[in-house]
Amino acid sequence: MLMLKKLGVSALLCMLVACSTVTVELPAINSGESRDRQPGSFVWHDLISDDPEGSVRFYSRLFGWQFSEFSPLNGRYWTISHRGRAIGGMVAQDSLPAQRDISQWVSLLSVADPDAARSVIVDAGGEVLREPVALGPRGTVAVYADPKGAIFATVTSPTGDPEAMTSEGDFLWHELWTSSVQDAVGFYAALSDRVSAEQVYFSDPVQTQPDYQLLVRSGVALAGVRSLPADDLPSLWMPFLRVTSEERLRSMLERVSQLGGEVLVPATARPAEGFLAVIAGPLRCTDCTPHLGRLDGGTP
Repeated sequence: MLMLKKLGVSALLCMLVACSTVTVELPAINSGESRDRQPGSFVWHDLISDDPEGSVRFYSRLFGWQFSEFSPLNGRYWTISHRGRAIGGMVAQDSLPAQRDISQWVSLLSVADPDAARSVIVDAGGEVLREPVALGPRGTVAVYADPKGAIFATVTSPTGDPEAMTSEGDFLWHELWTSSVQDAVGFYAALSDRVSAEQVYFSDPVQTQPDYQLLVRSGVALAGVRSLPADDLPSLWMPFLRVTSEERLRSMLERVSQLGGEVLVPATARPAEGFLAVIAGPLRCTDCTPHLGRLDGGTP
């Protein structure tokens, strides 16, 4: 699974920059008035899909997303918008030089200085999958694996980062599942100024709770880092989508299979508050790694 992930993000960026000296310009990630950056926050998401038409149908009907196709060179790329604001993109897997299924979500972390971020990542034992490259209004993008193998990308946007959105169907949260929580929080905290870690203690004395820490900047939680829920899972970043209530969450889960997706974990109470579920979007390949996402219903 890890090899597929590395192949996927590397191939994605290869398509976007054509693996050549040809300049490719992608739309900006921020169309708002603010030009502020939010270093340490995940600000963009790209989906690699082996069934882009099915993915358009699935996400548009489940979350109300809009897809606008943009074709850089010989590839197929869509900008994903929600309530009039761009929140991510999608690339057709058949646009990429991949021999196997690489369907997955790739989350992009905002960094103030792409070259400084690269140095920190390499010095801390991370792996460079794609060197920083300028993509016009999109900014400078690079792809890495952290020391435990979790894949993430970085972006430095010339137009600033989009402000957090609070509607149902927006990206709400990001959680790293890793084999070493302590090493991971040190690694990611070093990527941005004034980011620190806070241990989370759960009140339920009966159930075994995960080792869980928050990455925090100026009192605001940016992401969660938890121990792996199962030993056979690779380290990975899991994006969450906002759902307004438990009732809405259960109603949406009833539609997932009808739209070609799969419910992997049903609505489950969180150790803190609210409910979550894990779903996979549609795939043509029936024996492939799904692109996963978590739905979070109730109080964030």
